[in-house]
Amino acid sequence: MIKLMKMELKKHSLGWYFSSAFVASLCSIALLVLINYVETPSEVPLRDLDEALVIVGAFARVTCVILSGVLVAKLIVEEYKNKTIFILFSYPISRKKLLGAKLLFITILTFITVFVTNLLSAGLLMLLNSYLHFIPGNADTAFLLKQLLSMLTFSVATAGTSIIPLYFGMRKHSVPATIVSAIVIVALISSHNPEFSIASIVYVPLALAVVGVLIAAWTIRNVETADVG
Repeated sequence: MIKLMKMELKKHSLGWYFSSAFVASLCSIALLVLINYVETPSEVPLRDLDEALVIVGAFARVTCVILSGVLVAKLIVEEYKNKTIFILFSYPISRKKLLGAKLLFITILTFITVFVTNLLSAGLLMLLNSYLHFIPGNADTAFLLKQLLSMLTFSVATAGTSIIPLYFGMRKHSVPATIVSAIVIVALISSHNPEFSIASIVYVPLALAVVGVLIAAWTIRNVETADVG
């Protein structure tokens, strides 16, 4: 399985994936700083550092779920659409193992990217805030540990959620359906405003992660009988 995942890593150039996540992180930080200077003095754009990190985390998850949707489309759906998956299935390796390696590769990559992107964004934001003081609040050890645990939990949930677009893409082997469904999913789980924030509720992405795992299990179970034509 590990060898198959290494083959996927060598087969596909992922420079665009990492650079997109990095640029999106910088944009989220720039947006938060800009909001602070655009709002009038009577308005408080960000109540505290905790709310700012919720927004930063939501940006990281939005970016990574959409990028994972592109990966699902590229590594699986497009291969079914172009029938190149049939070449892979002709190898003396179990179809379930081949497909499982692709899904595990996407899931692990998403988990690592979400966590690292969120961690770097949060670190950069807190570093800037220590000099500019545009967000109220202090980051003590208890606060940092709470944020770290939250990042890990959300990263696991996002990795599972990133598989859901596979279901919509595989219905008609449609790349656009895969990517659009990823965008719709992140729009549903990443909304935030001062009164109510879905982005801060971890149970929503955790529930979707369970759905993603079930979809992955169902797809792998049916791969032996799936029509590649």
